Amino acid sequence: MDDVKLMFCKSWWRRIQLFWGGVLMVALIQSCTGSGSQPPSTAPSATDTSNCRMVSHALGETCVPNQPQRVITLSVPSLGDAIALGVKPIATVVYFDEPPPYLAEHLGSIQILGKEEQPSLEKIVALKPDLIIGIKYSTEAIYSQLSQIAPTVADDWDGYPSWRSHFDFVANVLGKTDLAEQVWSHYDQRIESLKSALEKNQQNPEVSFVHTCCGTIDLDLKNSFNGSILADAGLRRPSSQAVPVDGGIVKLSEERLMDIDGDVLFVAADGDEAAQTITELKQNPLWQRLRAVQNDRVYPVNYPTWRGGNPLAADGVIDDLFTYLVEDTPPA
Repeated sequence: MDDVKLMFCKSWWRRIQLFWGGVLMVALIQSCTGSGSQPPSTAPSATDTSNCRMVSHALGETCVPNQPQRVITLSVPSLGDAIALGVKPIATVVYFDEPPPYLAEHLGSIQILGKEEQPSLEKIVALKPDLIIGIKYSTEAIYSQLSQIAPTVADDWDGYPSWRSHFDFVANVLGKTDLAEQVWSHYDQRIESLKSALEKNQQNPEVSFVHTCCGTIDLDLKNSFNGSILADAGLRRPSSQAVPVDGGIVKLSEERLMDIDGDVLFVAADGDEAAQTITELKQNPLWQRLRAVQNDRVYPVNYPTWRGGNPLAADGVIDDLFTYLVEDTPPA
């Protein structure tokens, strides 16, 4: 009987904890958004619209500030896009443990809210943002809570093939469409410089890219982030990688290792476990049959950069292409 009473008490104590935890979260949100029984609307009254403008997005319409000062990004592509447009977010989520070179200098003053799958709502509330930018698949479940904290927009991200349209979306949300044209002009100039350098050096290699993360070995295809950069530069791809697929990525089995055969092979690993996967892959007898292996043209590159999905990361990819294809620099 005592055990039953103990279980009963524990059950009620747990319910009381959950109840007061919910009350605390509501109180925290209301402390930033103002008190009241109704959550704030994303469409302000006519007297308020002079300070914001309506933006349509994947989860509705939101009136965003004309000049946001405290921006939070809930994806790495959104983070890179904002920085490329001259806006440094006050906080962001990440998907990497070590910051990639293209972001390292910027992250010192940006708070980390956790990984993309579960940002800290408590930290977001405490930071008092005036604009939150996310992507639908990771933002939708908490959109109502985020909208009570600050105006929140979400793009209908469809994998890394969406990187260009997502940049334009972020530029529109931030009111930076004129600056976005300059960013694209810079990208086009760098691509043309790379193409000219390759032609001058009479370089037209077939370029392959393989990466590993989270227990899988993957190929980014023609319509992926890095695949689109390689295509813009006019670089050839192995036939298995020169096609578009939904999401721009396919898994590679060790039996199909020859699908990564090319004149040049770029390899990226996300973390120590992934690096070990690459080490084991090199034990496959087919590895020694790859042209890039035989010609000593296998180059390690940074995973978060080659899968960054924003113009800053694109600059990093182009830097690598100059380094290894034009200057023919061996790996360190």
